Amino acid sequence: MDKNTILNALKQVKYPGFSRDIVSFGLVRNISLRGEGADVILSVSTSDPSLPDHLRNAAHAALHNAGLDTASINIAIESHPLPATTQNTANADTPPPIEGVRCLIAVASGKGGVGKSTIAVNLACALARELTARKRPAQTGLLDCDIYGPSVPLMFGLHTRPDIEGDVLIPLERFGVKVMSLGFLIDEDAPVIWRGPMVMKTIRQFTSKVAWGNLDVLVADLPPGTGDAPLSLAQAAKIDGAIIVTTPQTSAATVARRGAALFDRVGVPLLGVVENMSYMETATAGRRAIFGSGGGAETARATGTEFLGQVPFDEVVREGSDNGVPCVISHPNSPASAIFTKIAQRVLEKVAIV
Repeated sequence: MDKNTILNALKQVKYPGFSRDIVSFGLVRNISLRGEGADVILSVSTSDPSLPDHLRNAAHAALHNAGLDTASINIAIESHPLPATTQNTANADTPPPIEGVRCLIAVASGKGGVGKSTIAVNLACALARELTARKRPAQTGLLDCDIYGPSVPLMFGLHTRPDIEGDVLIPLERFGVKVMSLGFLIDEDAPVIWRGPMVMKTIRQFTSKVAWGNLDVLVADLPPGTGDAPLSLAQAAKIDGAIIVTTPQTSAATVARRGAALFDRVGVPLLGVVENMSYMETATAGRRAIFGSGGGAETARATGTEFLGQVPFDEVVREGSDNGVPCVISHPNSPASAIFTKIAQRVLEKVAIV
């Protein structure tokens, strides 16, 4: 019996609700050999009281299937309970907030192609404009956690590399928003072929090694799905709330509910649901629901949260993303920008920034 054999066996144990295993998620805290046996320590942060026993049983089964004598292997679980999702209070077991950041808001989706990054970018700009209008000495930031497909640099029109002071990155800034993205640090055409631990390390660096300064709000644009990045962010920093992005059709809304369930599992409250590409206004036929209707409202109802708004399928939104000037900035009086502003105002109310 050796540590590598035990570790390889534990790689067969998936974290419930995820495709990744407990080793790549960093839950195996320690493996100590003792004679013919071993002690394994797993560290779990969860609001689900049944999860520790589930993981212990799954780990024993994986070790048994690997031909190991499970009677000689003790599996201890360091369980760190998280607060219920209806609460938004810090305790000793929750991750610490990012230094200088008053409120961290995650923008997520169950699947790709729903315009999540577009929502995150315009929301960040709308928050910055709204806080400026209130004459607050405030700052807004955007953290691009979409490691595999970082599109935030394009949407902000930022193509330079950030400065580094010691081992700390200095975020770039545009439209009153401080921005950090992996896209600033790699070549534009370079593929990101990373496994879970590398993603986790990058997320932790972005939360601890970026000079954000004093921010009222930091918006985190997460990759689609329920993979490494969302859980890594939840483990690295206190998330004050999450926004789920979907499109109207049933296929997107169904998957969006899975994304919402992730935040419930890690004790992050949902702030609401935003439906993107909800409808298109035409001169002759009026409003057309080209992708169906009702998905956002149904997702909000099913997850017990608020339906924050419907963003139209509007050319100015697409042009803003392609041209590096979000529509909230390029067309501040457009119907789409008005909706982003209302969403930003409601989000500030919900996180008690007035």
